[in-house]
Amino acid sequence: MRWLKRWRIQIALFLAVVGPGFITANVDNDAGGILTYSQAGAQFGYSLLWTMLPVTLALIVVQEMASRMGAATGKGLSDLIREEFGLRTTFIVMIALIITNFGNVVTEFAGIASSMELFRISKFYSVPICAAVVWLMVVKGSYKSVEKIFLAASFFYVCYLVAGVLARPHWEEAMIATVTLPPRRTWLDSAYLYTTIGVIGTTIAPWMQFYLQASVVEKGVTERQYAASRIDVIVGCFFTDIVAWFIVVACAATLFAAGYRDIRDAADAAYALRPLAGQYASILFAAGLFNASLFAASILPISTAYSFCEGLGFESGVGKKFREAPVFYWLYTILIVLGGAVILAPNFPYIKIILFSQVLNGIMMPFVLIFMLLLVNKRELMGNMANSRFYNIVAWGLTAVLIALTIGWLVTMRYQS
Repeated sequence: MRWLKRWRIQIALFLAVVGPGFITANVDNDAGGILTYSQAGAQFGYSLLWTMLPVTLALIVVQEMASRMGAATGKGLSDLIREEFGLRTTFIVMIALIITNFGNVVTEFAGIASSMELFRISKFYSVPICAAVVWLMVVKGSYKSVEKIFLAASFFYVCYLVAGVLARPHWEEAMIATVTLPPRRTWLDSAYLYTTIGVIGTTIAPWMQFYLQASVVEKGVTERQYAASRIDVIVGCFFTDIVAWFIVVACAATLFAAGYRDIRDAADAAYALRPLAGQYASILFAAGLFNASLFAASILPISTAYSFCEGLGFESGVGKKFREAPVFYWLYTILIVLGGAVILAPNFPYIKIILFSQVLNGIMMPFVLIFMLLLVNKRELMGNMANSRFYNIVAWGLTAVLIALTIGWLVTMRYQS
């Protein structure tokens, strides 16, 4: 009976802190992520599946570092950057983050528009209505109510697991590709390198670390509760990358196999799946896209507002009223309004912006990682929760790989242009 009591205590602790890690990881599969994974499967078949295992390990390490810093210090990442590196450095980082994140916000509204058009609803209705819904949900809701909505939305990603099964992939080939590196000649292809950077950048994006650490702080997770919070992070990372794997597999088994290599937007993948994998797979793909886009259209502006306000010393948090944190809520509002307005403009190059925003995530990530690693290894700041050697090897390794991929892409693009 003692072991049963101990398990009940552990489960109660986990349920008390679950949320930040699971939500942050799953927002990662937003419209930009779905498009990037779909394009990876459609253009290169199963040959990019090998990225999923090392990226999952790297995602767990990076997310766990951010969560641990929040629990150990009680401060957000941008707050720590300001304290340790000064206001000027923080301001530059925040401006770069706003620019990067605005591209991601535009991506989410593009996902809302294109997914609703599959159900014959014009973007001139879907985008304004959804923008109002996400604004009201955050501005008028409490932290607990908003978190419950986001957790419920996270489980809707099961749609992609079902769509992947309905696509009837070659399971053995997919499994082999997951544990096998591609031929050497692929590393000389600028398009392959570009997509690889996009896959990593959409899976481990800069905004995620700022949002996760701020969420852990706002939820009040402390060092004592951190063991359960770590499980939240790990479960979220595994779940989101399993979903990503199924998206790549579904598009490789159908679009790549049928020679359909050019996806104009994420909804295009749902259209193309209909004759290849059946109507239900197409509907599930489109419904998952809408959920992911609406979900991320809420989180990304919040993440940006959190980071900016923390870094520059303004009040922030969805637990506060509008009058208590005006800069936080005004920045959140502006990002939503401008992000939606861009999508309503005619002849906007959605596909180029969406893909480039994910690649930009991958290019920006090493800079964020360097700040994180310098902070998480400070004993006077982290105490016993400072990084281990294994965590440093994985995180510095990810930094080096992203820099090398970016340089390789630029070099190959120059020679192939």
